[in-house]
Amino acid sequence: MIQNITKFNTVLKYVKDTFVGKDDVVDLLGICLLARENAFLYGPPGTAKSAIVRTLSQTVKNGKNFEYLLTRFTEPNEIFGPFDIRKLKDGELITNTEGMMPEASMVFLDEIFNANSSILNSLLMALNEKIFKRGKETKHLPALIFVGASNVLPEDEALNALFDRFLVRIMVENVNPDLLHQVLLAGRKLENQDENEIPEIGADEIRELQVLCKTVDLKPIYEIYLHTIINLRNTGIAISDRRAVKLQNLIAASALICGRKEAVASDLWVLKHIWDTEEQIEILEGIINRTIEKDESPQSHPQALQNKAPNAEEVMKDVKILVEKWEGGTLSFEEQNVIKDKLRYLQTRCDWIKNQEQKQYIQKEIEGLWQKILQSA
Repeated sequence: MIQNITKFNTVLKYVKDTFVGKDDVVDLLGICLLARENAFLYGPPGTAKSAIVRTLSQTVKNGKNFEYLLTRFTEPNEIFGPFDIRKLKDGELITNTEGMMPEASMVFLDEIFNANSSILNSLLMALNEKIFKRGKETKHLPALIFVGASNVLPEDEALNALFDRFLVRIMVENVNPDLLHQVLLAGRKLENQDENEIPEIGADEIRELQVLCKTVDLKPIYEIYLHTIINLRNTGIAISDRRAVKLQNLIAASALICGRKEAVASDLWVLKHIWDTEEQIEILEGIINRTIEKDESPQSHPQALQNKAPNAEEVMKDVKILVEKWEGGTLSFEEQNVIKDKLRYLQTRCDWIKNQEQKQYIQKEIEGLWQKILQSA
């Protein structure tokens, strides 16, 4: 176990060193890979979404990779493979899957929401059950992970089911300008890199870790996890029973990647990335940060310890928006809860502001809004 985890972490470190400022993206892909759950990358063009997945795929030895850019005119044959003409002559509808998605261990589908109705049903089953079904054919897929990517979120209700199949949603943005110099150097190095320099882990070794992931003891965090799910639902974040069950795999993967056989509260950091809309990102951050900040485990996942230093002006701007919303008119119970959760999140962020004068001013504004909320209760 230790040897495979060490190899896996070496691979992730290599990808993180290659793509400066994308540690959170790589770590989340690593979590999904161990949990055998699907990941969705969301962000503007040119933010290295495809390159990160491609580089991670190169580190998987003895595995086949499949990458495809979907358009509205993409046909099932382009993804799953054409019918075998030799078998067709004998009256059998058998798909020739050689080199196609049904045989791949790492699958990346770019512009996933361009999927049309002709491939949607087969794609849904592949993503959810890891099964390819076409006519009388049924094939269990060897895929270790499915990664989808898009520059936009789905607007068509028909695509909501497809979006739901991606348990983890990862925001991929341009790096901080302070890191741009390192990005340029790393990009240049990547273009000239020798394949012999790339660390590797076998596909079978990853499968062994995926099996091991299911043995991680989650009992120590069950009560916290249950309370968190109920809290998120009360806030208006839709978490079905099916997703609640699957999210446990991510928590277990966070523990395993740290070399632990049991989960701790900080492993719930992965729940920050189950948003449906951009507006939910801050709400999740606030709720989950308050849940994991009390955990002082020395073996916490590195991403659980990340708390980006807030910009005082942005925090103040967000507080004023909440004040305007609260004073703007009649709010539903759910809308009131959303404002309260955002305010708690901003209160937590405020604690990290270094300038004491700015910090005290913002805290005063936050306390003022809390008073208004209490008076209206």
